[in-house]
Amino acid sequence: MRAVSTSSQGEAVVPLDARGRVLGPAIVSFDGRTTAQRDEWAESYGAERLFQITGMPLHTMYSLLKIQWLRAHTPEMYRQVAVFLPFGDFVLRRLGAPSVTDESMAARTMAFDLSARRWSSELLDHAEVEETLLPAIHPSGVVVGTIDAAVARDLGLPPTVRLVTGAHDQPAGALGAGITTHGLAMDATGTVECVCPAFAEPILSPEMLAGNYCCYPHAAPGLYVTIAFNFTGGALLRWYRDQFGRMEVEEAALTGLDTYDILMARATSRPSGVLVLPHFTVAGTPWFDTDARGAIVGLTLATTRQEVFQGLLDGITFEMRLNLDRLEAAGVAIHTLRAVGGGARSRTLAQIKANVFRRPVQTMQMSEAPCFGAALLAGQGVGAWTSLAEAAQALVRVEATYEPNPTEAAAYEEWYSLYQRLYPAFCDLSHQIAALQQRSPPP
Repeated sequence: MRAVSTSSQGEAVVPLDARGRVLGPAIVSFDGRTTAQRDEWAESYGAERLFQITGMPLHTMYSLLKIQWLRAHTPEMYRQVAVFLPFGDFVLRRLGAPSVTDESMAARTMAFDLSARRWSSELLDHAEVEETLLPAIHPSGVVVGTIDAAVARDLGLPPTVRLVTGAHDQPAGALGAGITTHGLAMDATGTVECVCPAFAEPILSPEMLAGNYCCYPHAAPGLYVTIAFNFTGGALLRWYRDQFGRMEVEEAALTGLDTYDILMARATSRPSGVLVLPHFTVAGTPWFDTDARGAIVGLTLATTRQEVFQGLLDGITFEMRLNLDRLEAAGVAIHTLRAVGGGARSRTLAQIKANVFRRPVQTMQMSEAPCFGAALLAGQGVGAWTSLAEAAQALVRVEATYEPNPTEAAAYEEWYSLYQRLYPAFCDLSHQIAALQQRSPPP
């Protein structure tokens, strides 16, 4: 092994003291405790100006708001903090690197000046957060140290292993899927469903902000990315498995097959006959609605379990088609998607996506794209290849391409036209339901 790099979720921060000791629990990406901080930024600073500086639509998730919350609610711990590190950079530090981060992870803090490529003194002053509490910023794929000798012995690694800046998991995944030119996008189906396209110049249009689409540096140099996401991707299928999939779980135990593979084997690439609004946690892009609730519409006494499962697949995919349409209107062209993650194993789901998206969907030989992207960055750091784009072109392999089926795509289009009306029609009611649930949670 010559080098190590990382990819990890963004926005989460680990508070460390001067000796590198963890001072308290990290706050993960979509923890919603920072509502008051978000509202203060909206009132005193303004979401539009914030977007023009950082490329980030105002949201509760960002690290800077978490740091403000920690200062307000854990002042004694805050006074001991020497640096806040994202998860991937915390791992690098434990391996022996200094306190550093890469540009894509820095952008996820909402404190990064996108044009100047440095921490924004204006935003940090407004937040009353000292820049010394944040790590130094480097591009992705840069050597920042060598593994600590004692750590190398413990892990059984050579003492010469170089430590290389990584990337936010989505652009790292896009790199691992070979997204190094505009027009291509990664479609990652994990717990969260996320589409990540690349483009050559920053896009900070009103349409981007209206759709809550960010703009930040790609792991590959000279490019930018955005992400469109639905929080309940694979998580929604896990909910179905746990609540309604007892028969499939038992079958999996007897046969040794994976429960999801059993469920997907019975799915089809045609519409289910029910509509599912997949906001079972909160709504991602384009809505950013923390009080959203999910819905299953069109049930009859003849509706089967399998139709509900199929409806979940359709709803997840419709939500991403909605995002693709809005991204295209905002100036982000996407002609082909590359599917990665656990959901990419299913040929049926790949065909559903192609039918709904009306675009080719490619599955990849390497489905763990973020890890592969981190490996490419590690190789770049130690000069294993001339450029990341050349490495991706040489090493990333497409396994299969799924084209839209004209008949099935036309059938899906009818259901998609109804789906587009579902959230606006249900929004007010879902907020009232959320308020009642918060006052009187179920037993």
